[in-house]
Amino acid sequence: MRQKQTLNSHIAAAAFTLSVPSSHRATMSHKIFTACLGTETNSFSPIPTGLDLFERTMLVRNGEFGDRPFLFGLPLITWRERAHALGWTVAEGLAAFATPAGDTTRVAHETLRDEILAELDAAMPVDAVMLNLHGAMVADGYPDAEGDLLSRVRERIGPDIPLLAELDLHGHMTQAKLDASNVLIYYKEYPHIDAVERAHELFDIAEGMLNGQLQPRMAMHDCRMLGIFPTTREPLQGFVLRMKELEQQAGILSVSLVHGFPWSNTPEIGMRVLVVTDNDQSLADATAAELGEWIWQHRDDLVAPFISMDQALEKIANAQRSNQPLVLADTADNTGIGAAGDSTFVLAQLIDRGIGGVAISPLWDPVAVDVAFDGGIGAQLDMRLGGKLGPASGDPVDAKVTVMGLARNAVQPFGGATAPLGDVAWLRIGAPDDDNAAIDVIVNSQRVQAFDPACFSVVGLDPLKPRALIVKSTQHFFAGFDPIAREIIYMATPGCGSMDFGTIEHPRVTAKLWPRHSNPHHS
Repeated sequence: MRQKQTLNSHIAAAAFTLSVPSSHRATMSHKIFTACLGTETNSFSPIPTGLDLFERTMLVRNGEFGDRPFLFGLPLITWRERAHALGWTVAEGLAAFATPAGDTTRVAHETLRDEILAELDAAMPVDAVMLNLHGAMVADGYPDAEGDLLSRVRERIGPDIPLLAELDLHGHMTQAKLDASNVLIYYKEYPHIDAVERAHELFDIAEGMLNGQLQPRMAMHDCRMLGIFPTTREPLQGFVLRMKELEQQAGILSVSLVHGFPWSNTPEIGMRVLVVTDNDQSLADATAAELGEWIWQHRDDLVAPFISMDQALEKIANAQRSNQPLVLADTADNTGIGAAGDSTFVLAQLIDRGIGGVAISPLWDPVAVDVAFDGGIGAQLDMRLGGKLGPASGDPVDAKVTVMGLARNAVQPFGGATAPLGDVAWLRIGAPDDDNAAIDVIVNSQRVQAFDPACFSVVGLDPLKPRALIVKSTQHFFAGFDPIAREIIYMATPGCGSMDFGTIEHPRVTAKLWPRHSNPHHS
């Protein structure tokens, strides 16, 4: 009998591989269909997700991703390259993704979904369907929009054709997704640096299924927990290694910890464990339950160490300048969770308290960007900044600024892909030549969170010079900023991405969830 190791044992990280005989690789040919549809829906965001937002983010047909592919294009490119290397045929459907915002309009979901389904119909017969989804897409009339797509794909291809999907770990693990699919694999890392690794994992399993070697079985365990859980700190850092170690054991193909997305008003939210085995339902059930129980027992330690905005500002005020700045996350104004990206709560407090030597990026304000470009570098302007999208954005800030730098069509790296910043302007509040007292604000024209120090440096601001960098992000900034940070601080700021998970109202949710309920498992 296979002996299970405890979750607290020391685990060495190992990449998942599936051995397929070279004879199969050389002689068998298959046809697969690939497509992408998704967004991350914050039901409390004031910004609707319509067709134009998909167009501005990623709307790619015929696999024409160009030389700067978006993150959600990388798995599709990976599958295409793997398939072509085996001599397989790939029918590439629509790849559509929208920057996180509010609920998706009905017309947007149905239009994009139906285009993918029509392309699948035209490609039939196919041997497998592989989809790249987010998992937290909520549309008008469709509380589980990607589950709707998977169900309709299954209706078309019948019960025997493999249907596999890769998803963001902030997606929702729903019964509809489970019932429609043969295999679901979610990212393991937050920040999401493993999209390509998971794409290879999914393709390995698809190849094994098509070669008759694998018969996946899935099991889901509901942890009944709500929150944001970074994998860059213990105990989740070790749990990720544990998942990878389990995938090396006989019979287990994949293990996912599905964090869920706490700002979606949809019934099936919350953290879940998902286990995929090779034709062993009992093993899948037992492993998912064991891991889920471990997660519940360690729930208090999984949450990021948020501190109040007042505490964070005191840290900045007392910090000395060095070649490693403090890095503070404005967690509630993260466009990656659907916030506007234009909140002024932190900026207003910095001005009121006279705290300088600080830089903020990126503040979404296309009007300010246009005015700065009209003025040009060196112009001193009376500017109204941010606060444009409603109460969750705070009040606009009026300030005299100097235009210090400008950049057109700027980008920043993330997860092996690029994220557009749009046009960018560096605005300085305070004397142009006084780095110690100045507050530098990077405004940009495209809603995006901070991923990398490039969101400062693209306009000429050296991110090592300020004593503190304030990034509009929740966790995706970590991989880029950790190498330069003296300390990383998570601020519980005001906004539509509140980190007070016990008080978020979810009218569609009837399940008991922690932390609103101290023991949701009690019947």
